[in-house]
Amino acid sequence: MQSSTTTRPGNAELQFQRGHRIPVQHQEKPGFQSDMNPKPVSTHIPTEDGGYQRYKAAGKLKDKRAIITGGDSGIGRAIAILFAMEGASSLIVYLPEEEKDAEETKKKVKEHGSECHLLATDIRKKENCRTVVEVALRKLGGIDILVNNAAYQNMIHDIVGLTEEQWERTFDTNIHPFFYLSKYAVPHLKDGSSIINCSSVNHYIGRPDLLDYTATKGAIVAFTRALSNQKIHNGIRVNCVCPGPIWTPLIPSTMDTKAMEQFSNVPMGRPGQPSEVATCFVFLASQDSSYISGQCLHPNGGVVVGA
Repeated sequence: MQSSTTTRPGNAELQFQRGHRIPVQHQEKPGFQSDMNPKPVSTHIPTEDGGYQRYKAAGKLKDKRAIITGGDSGIGRAIAILFAMEGASSLIVYLPEEEKDAEETKKKVKEHGSECHLLATDIRKKENCRTVVEVALRKLGGIDILVNNAAYQNMIHDIVGLTEEQWERTFDTNIHPFFYLSKYAVPHLKDGSSIINCSSVNHYIGRPDLLDYTATKGAIVAFTRALSNQKIHNGIRVNCVCPGPIWTPLIPSTMDTKAMEQFSNVPMGRPGQPSEVATCFVFLASQDSSYISGQCLHPNGGVVVGA
């Protein structure tokens, strides 16, 4: 599809329009992009005239090699595709039950002429995180970019009903692998490499029905800042992206009806698309952000947050 301000990719046309509401729908966890309607947008961004155009690549990541967790769908898929459009190859990591979505991501990456290797594993286990790095070194020949993106959430409205098991699972998924993967990858990174962590707007607003998820996202921001200060002397930049309401499989598989009805309640009046977040990751992975480290970008629909 050629770039055009009048492009309308598939059934997603209205999703970039102010006031558009996502139809309420529910899935079993972990959620699958292939079953979502409308489908999330991975490769197009809004234009000034209300249409949208295909992302315009400029070779910003030529010959770079990236690990992307949660790369089968949603934000992770969009990152893998935009990275490919910019010239990077990738290893995407996901849960075994997400194989169908992962295969689709691989197909789309290869359409842009880049390598995409798949690894189905549970990164809650530190030994699996070590394996991720080993496989990346073997398949890609090195690592230039680490994207810590995988996450788990489950809505519970009161701390009394939040089980100890869920609290531990959320931390085991959302923050511990960020440490393990960074620890194992850093010895193989070099001057100019990037670690990019995915946090959330929820840490800044204190969302009450996602207490455990929100706590982990705050930990990610703190981890990003501290690791940046530790590794900037080695030429490794560490940054963070804090998305707002983005249309991904996490939404229909974890949110109740009321939350979905309120999903567009941001100043821009619409949900965001994975493509609109992935551009932030491209920026932070490339030399365009050469003077930026320890910082957070906020693709959140206009929600004003501190720091």
